[in-house]
Amino acid sequence: MSRKKRPRRRNPPGTAPGTLVADPFASRPVIRVIAYGNEGYTEQTIEDVAVLGEYLDRWPVTWVNVDGLGDVQMIARLADILTLHRLAVEDTVNTHQRAKVEQYRDHLFLVAHMATYSDGLETEQLSLFLGRNFVVTFQEGRPGDPFDPVRERIRNDVGHVRKTGADHLAYCVIDAVIDGYFPVLETTGERLEEIEDEILTSPTSRTASRVHRIKRDLMTLRRTIWPLREAMNSLLRDPCPYIADETRLYFRDCYDHTVRIIDFVETCRELGSDLMDLYLSSVSQRMTEVMKVLTIIATLFIPLTFISSIYGMNFHTEKSPWNMPELSWYFGYPFALTLMAAMAIGMLTYFRRKGWLGSPADPSTGRDSMDRGDDSTGR
Repeated sequence: MSRKKRPRRRNPPGTAPGTLVADPFASRPVIRVIAYGNEGYTEQTIEDVAVLGEYLDRWPVTWVNVDGLGDVQMIARLADILTLHRLAVEDTVNTHQRAKVEQYRDHLFLVAHMATYSDGLETEQLSLFLGRNFVVTFQEGRPGDPFDPVRERIRNDVGHVRKTGADHLAYCVIDAVIDGYFPVLETTGERLEEIEDEILTSPTSRTASRVHRIKRDLMTLRRTIWPLREAMNSLLRDPCPYIADETRLYFRDCYDHTVRIIDFVETCRELGSDLMDLYLSSVSQRMTEVMKVLTIIATLFIPLTFISSIYGMNFHTEKSPWNMPELSWYFGYPFALTLMAAMAIGMLTYFRRKGWLGSPADPSTGRDSMDRGDDSTGR
């Protein structure tokens, strides 16, 4: 079951643009710096953002990852060092933004959302700043991120990341975010398959709740991935001085992945709606079967109750020969039971011939109509 989500915090109406207000629930930031080039790399967790100038002057590419948004003073100092636009920094602190790409004079700003699934679906905003020789990523501070493979490629000099500029690093980060959706969608598909089996075997009220929860998760994924497709398309369409033409080809792959994810999400949404319809049909069918059995039982006992009530009147035969002569018969009691049994068997036979119990029988052969169809095809 997904954990209860706290509401997204927004600045009060009328707040001046660029005002940074920390979310009281936000965690304290942890700043990790990875700087690299062809000759090597360095990795360090720093406390003071004032030392970032040393990395920017020495290394060709510097990646600053800020995990936590609870210190707006530190974020403001970092923005001043890297000349980040205050409006973009405000969107970073207020984590209710839709995925988008915005270009400023000194950098490119991108917003995306990371998706994970443990006890439930969790989404986290990622804000990325791309400059000529730096990449800055801001996370909300939840445990874990999808960037460990990127860090390992930098440490072990695997691929082209240490041989290219900051734009390729930005691509690697965005690609890791997008690829993180696929395990979530695979888990969602497995959950839908389990629910489908449950609906076909033993649907309960809990089944409907699970279907509703998955549909809500899919709606959240849809809200996060659709704007991201537009953002990727913007990176491909609009010229940007911070992205080389060769790197733009890699972003085309990110765009293709977002389209695949959207198709998967829409397919799962349709399947979720179909499962809800199947659940309602299954519950209705089960109720119909129950009512059918109860109706047949009640119908069978109506004439039996009628017969037994007649013989329960006990009119004395000595007063009149018309008063229940069967009461003085030697086989009166077996006669009444036989009459009731014959009445029940006759009604069951009639129900079956009408098709109310199984398939209707062929009057000429006494067999089911389905068997008749098999014989006719064999001739």
